[in-house]
Amino acid sequence: MIRHYYRKLAASFALFTLELIFVMAVFLACVLVFLYVSAEVVAAPGPLKFDESAFALAADMQSSGFTTFIEIITFFASRHFMTAAGLLLIAYFLFVRRHRWYSLKVPVVALGSISLNLVLKFFFDRQRPDMPLVDASGLSFPSGHSMIAASFYSLLIYLVWHHVGSKPLRNFLVALLVIFILLIGFSRIYLRVHYATDVVAGFAAGILWVIIGIGLLRRIEKFTRKEIAPVVEED
Repeated sequence: MIRHYYRKLAASFALFTLELIFVMAVFLACVLVFLYVSAEVVAAPGPLKFDESAFALAADMQSSGFTTFIEIITFFASRHFMTAAGLLLIAYFLFVRRHRWYSLKVPVVALGSISLNLVLKFFFDRQRPDMPLVDASGLSFPSGHSMIAASFYSLLIYLVWHHVGSKPLRNFLVALLVIFILLIGFSRIYLRVHYATDVVAGFAAGILWVIIGIGLLRRIEKFTRKEIAPVVEED
C-alpha cells in the first residue's frame, strides 16, 4: 500500500515537472518569436518577404465559397462573439461549477489581452495592408484577432487539459482548438487586414499573456488559501 502511494506520488511529480518544462519552453519560445518579429517590423515597416509570400498563398486559395467560410471563422475572434462567449464562461464557473477563481481567469485573460494589444498597437504604429477584402480600422501590429484568439482559446485548452477525464477526448479537443486558433490567424491574412508577421506576433503575445495571467492567478489563489486557513481554524 505504501509502495503504491509512493509510486503514485512519483508519477504525479514527474507529470508536473514535464508540464512545467513544457510551459516554460513555450513561454521562452513566444518571447523570442515576438522579439524577433517585432525587431524585423521596426527595421522594415512595410511588408516583409514572409508577408508577401503569405498573401500570395492566400490569393491562390481565393474563391467566393472559401471567403464566406473564412469570414465565419474570423467572426469567432470578433469583439461581439468574444464578449458573449466570455460572459457565458464566467456564468458557467460562477453558477454551475461554482469555481470563483476560474470565473476570474476569463476576464483577466480577455481584458488583459485586449488592453495589451492596444498598447502594443500604439507603440509599434504599423499601418494595415492595402486592398483589404473587408472593412477594418485601427493599427495592424500585432493582430488583435490573433492575439485574442490565442489567449481565449488557449485558456479553453488549459481548462480542457485539466478537466476532461477521457484522454482521447481531451487530445481531440486540444487539437481542434489549436487548429481553430491557426485558422483564425490565417483568416486575417486571407482577408488582407493583417500581415502574416502581425498574426505571428499576435499569437506569441496572446499565449504569453495566458501563461502570465494564469500563473499569477494560481499564485494568488494559493496565497489566499494559506492566509484564510488559519483564520478558519481559529473560528
